[in-house]
Amino acid sequence: MRRFVDDATDDHPDGDEDKAPASWSVALLDDCEGCEDLRVVLTLEPVGEHGRGVVAHLAPDTALRLRRALATALREIGVDPG
Repeated sequence: MRRFVDDATDDHPDGDEDKAPASWSVALLDDCEGCEDLRVVLTLEPVGEHGRGVVAHLAPDTALRLRRALATALREIGVDPG
């Protein structure tokens, strides 16, 4: 099973040659050899370069840790992480 959850591009302004625009996607995967449960798959790659990014297969506990880190970062910039 592979189920798409969401994707988008980053919010960096166009034209900044120092920072290449990036895209991200999140999916669920259950066919990881050696994994005994579902994985949350996080993919980061340059915009327009499908297949050239980094794919992280996160166990539920690791995905929760990432979620907490994002919530902490949002709170620190004054945004309610909901």
